[in-house]
Amino acid sequence: IAVVVAETPRQATAALAAIAVEYEPLPVVTRADAALAEGAPQLHEAVPGNLNAYWTCGDKDRAEAALAEAEVKVELDLVNQRTINSPIEPRGAVGDYNAATDEYTLYASTQGPHNHRFLLAALVLGIPFNKLRVIAPTVGGSFGTKGYLYPDMALVLVLSKALGRPVKWVDTRTGLMNSTVQGRDHRQHVVLAGTRDGRMTGLWATSYANLGAYPSTIGPGVATALMGRSISGMYEIPAAFCEVYAAFTNTVPLGAQRGSGRAEAAFLMERLVDRFAGEIGMDPAAVRRKNLVPNEKFPYDNGLGWTYDSGDYQVNFDKALELSGYADMPARKAEARTRGKRLGVGIATYVAICGVGPSTRMSQEGMLGGTWESANIRVNPTGEVTVTVGSASTGQSHHTVFAQVAADELEIDPAQVQVYEGDTLRAPYGQGTYGSRSYSMAAPAVALTARKIKAKLVKAGAVFLGIPEEKAVYAAGKVYEEGNEENAKTFADLAMAMWYGWGLPHEIEPALDETTHFDPPDFNYPFGTHVAVVEVDELTGETEVVAYTAVDDAGHIGNPKIVLGQIEGSITHGLGQALMEAAVYDEQGRLLSSDLTTYALPRATDVPFFTLGKTTT
Repeated sequence: IAVVVAETPRQATAALAAIAVEYEPLPVVTRADAALAEGAPQLHEAVPGNLNAYWTCGDKDRAEAALAEAEVKVELDLVNQRTINSPIEPRGAVGDYNAATDEYTLYASTQGPHNHRFLLAALVLGIPFNKLRVIAPTVGGSFGTKGYLYPDMALVLVLSKALGRPVKWVDTRTGLMNSTVQGRDHRQHVVLAGTRDGRMTGLWATSYANLGAYPSTIGPGVATALMGRSISGMYEIPAAFCEVYAAFTNTVPLGAQRGSGRAEAAFLMERLVDRFAGEIGMDPAAVRRKNLVPNEKFPYDNGLGWTYDSGDYQVNFDKALELSGYADMPARKAEARTRGKRLGVGIATYVAICGVGPSTRMSQEGMLGGTWESANIRVNPTGEVTVTVGSASTGQSHHTVFAQVAADELEIDPAQVQVYEGDTLRAPYGQGTYGSRSYSMAAPAVALTARKIKAKLVKAGAVFLGIPEEKAVYAAGKVYEEGNEENAKTFADLAMAMWYGWGLPHEIEPALDETTHFDPPDFNYPFGTHVAVVEVDELTGETEVVAYTAVDDAGHIGNPKIVLGQIEGSITHGLGQALMEAAVYDEQGRLLSSDLTTYALPRATDVPFFTLGKTTT
């Protein structure tokens, strides 16, 4: 409606107060199911009935038959409430237009500088692609919210050109909560069929997904494919079907949030398993164990669109139960009763489709754009190594991990490696950080590029050593003659020699500078089992998570300490939604939970010390 530019925040606030806007209130709808009902307010003329998409996966006929023939059938109506990503650091942007060169530079809180460069240049501003540079400085946390194009990004650029000086914008907490994409928000009716002896035979999910007022760039995919194809989790269920009604409402647009789609799927599945176990009188852990996908069935097609490459679900599950002391729970429950407490145990398993790519598969899910990643490695004449990636960190310690990857491949000290990212002028094209893809996508690109460097060092080293290439060995950061390690050139020696390029044959180019663009053959499918022990006070209802055990399998870990930190953060994020977080709108569509006095977040005192384990498949 209006934008104010001022020298100070106080001036801007005063100017805003002088702007009078007359609004004409229109009918409002804030729930997806209500938006699809007959007589609901029509939000967009181009979208009849507010239905953005009706989406399905699985085998509808088989699922219907399984439900009709079931010995046991349990049903649930679930609300996976809307939540608000709340990184400590809100969004910000600085626009800087250079009139002399007609070039724009945007400093922004972005998870995908290259993608935002394309969208802004080609689809928003209508300027040449090579006239826009996007830089993502240290943006802090994100949890998915900073991967989208927001109005402030274009505004600061336009205003900078108009005013002939840089323009800065920084969001407030209330501003972030009212404008930055929100997460979850499904209303679901789910049904599980099975046998009296605990075998699950059929699964049906109908979900009404709230996309908000407009579709964000990945919001519909989060609400459909990432959720629907994941509903069976670690379980072997012969017949499964999911349908999603994705609707527009008068709320903030839906977007990614830590574990987008997959968290919603795990929640509905595990709630069903518990209800099923209660119905047949069987221990919930025993039901889960009985239905885990067995090792001999990998690669496993879950019938919903994912093919899990590998896994040892049984070992992972049993380790989690052992670490949590599950066998001792009856005694712990009895002891808690003596203190006026009721103790309960919750078990949840998951398969998290990660490493977003490959590009062709993502296009089939409706994503417009590539999902490959890139890396460049340049060896400087003095032996230091520069690694530049197209990704952009939002707290995943890229500089540490990617330096380790390059150093391991080149067999040099990680201190020799400097990592750069987040600058479209400096970095090769890359798709950004989202979908648990940084290590899965950028790290292979770094490793493959380092191998190209190493292969070139072997070729050149053989020339400099005066030996046949097949006699040249690369190890411990040097090239030497097989059987004669005294005849060797160090990494630094070779770096300088390649810089000069003296004595190289025509087929070997001077310098050490290589780039790789990596597009994987498939997603990856980490999995795990979590166990929460909760006490509820009989008199007050006060709830306390007294113990939490997690055993995760993410394959081979690059940096264990960094991964443990991410696991601890994700558990805390999940506990927040389970116990306290909810985005609340009133009947007029106003967000009531618009700051941290009305939107509760977990604090250190709300979570226990975690017991963390791992398996490696």
